[in-house]
Amino acid sequence: MADLGEDILKAANTIAVVGLSRDPAKAAHSVPAAMQAAGFRIIPVHPSADELLGEKVYRSLADIPEPVDLVDVFRPAPEAPAVAEQAAAIGARALWLQQGIVSPEARRIAEAAGMDYIENRCIAVVRALGRITK
Repeated sequence: MADLGEDILKAANTIAVVGLSRDPAKAAHSVPAAMQAAGFRIIPVHPSADELLGEKVYRSLADIPEPVDLVDVFRPAPEAPAVAEQAAAIGARALWLQQGIVSPEARRIAEAAGMDYIENRCIAVVRALGRITK
């Protein structure tokens, strides 16, 4: 049986991470670090950091000067619809809300924009189970 999450990861190379944390003890840092170690290009989006995981940080998705395949979200569910709108505006192919984050409104926005959508799943777990590397 096909798994949409695995299909999204197999097609993605560049992942913008909204809410990537400075704190290595938090999942919002360790999960993107694991994705980077698996060969994905990680682009951090954070309101005040300058560099995370050795990458330049952008203040918003709109500030990223290159195409983004997937937007991974580590922000509270009430912020997800705004992130979905921004992801649609930059032409991202998929929106992924991390484990514990569910937003029917973000799903509606993403699907209306033609994006693939995942919620309440850990991207690193899906990657590891599918043995997906770049």
